[in-house]
Amino acid sequence: MRTLLVVVLLLLVGWIQASLADEIRVAVASNFAGAARQLASRFESRTGHEVKLSFGSTGKQYAQIRNGAPFHAWFAADSRRPALLEAGGLVQPGSRFTYALGRLVLWSPDPGLVDENGDILGKGGFRHLAVANPRLAPYGLAAQQLLRKLGLWDALGSRMVRGENIGQAFQFVRSGTAELGLVAASQVLGEGRPLRGSLWMPPAHLYRPIEQQAVLLREHVVARDFLRFAASDEGRAIIRANGYEVP
Repeated sequence: MRTLLVVVLLLLVGWIQASLADEIRVAVASNFAGAARQLASRFESRTGHEVKLSFGSTGKQYAQIRNGAPFHAWFAADSRRPALLEAGGLVQPGSRFTYALGRLVLWSPDPGLVDENGDILGKGGFRHLAVANPRLAPYGLAAQQLLRKLGLWDALGSRMVRGENIGQAFQFVRSGTAELGLVAASQVLGEGRPLRGSLWMPPAHLYRPIEQQAVLLREHVVARDFLRFAASDEGRAIIRANGYEVP
């Protein structure tokens, strides 16, 4: 009888926990995919709630949110668009914060292709350079700023293959569609890496800082808790381990 009672109580506790569990939908800039998955997994294991992640370019996600996409929170790849949403009254007041500082890297899977000063960009020796679309992706805009500072944006125009977002640009390089690419450092140097190949980390002064901000789009206790977790010491450690600096 006592065993039966224990089983019933365990089933009841499980039912109560399941009934209290909730699901949130979070839009995430594609460069932050790896870190976001780790944050969501850790948060889910701690709380029992489910975090549904949707990845894409910051420009496209901004347009989707402006048009009413049902996301609870957004991890963007810049600070400008979250600020625009805030100015338009489309985020919960006081929720906007910087969760990561991104870096750009020139990377090739070929160990001997990229030199320590990135001189290959000016010398040639490659057919295709992958970049993200600067109109949609902050890392693409950073790549454009960098190449313009180096006086190479127009000269390399015919060699560029442009991804809709930085995730697609990275895949162009990884698949061999492009021999090298200007991608997010987190994609190459994040946890479980570095990837094989060669790389050059451009000096940060050659492009504007990639300040990545998050916002709460609609009031939801679980979504607010998830943002708090991302900003906690544990969350920041996960972000840092994925190749970002944290404020």
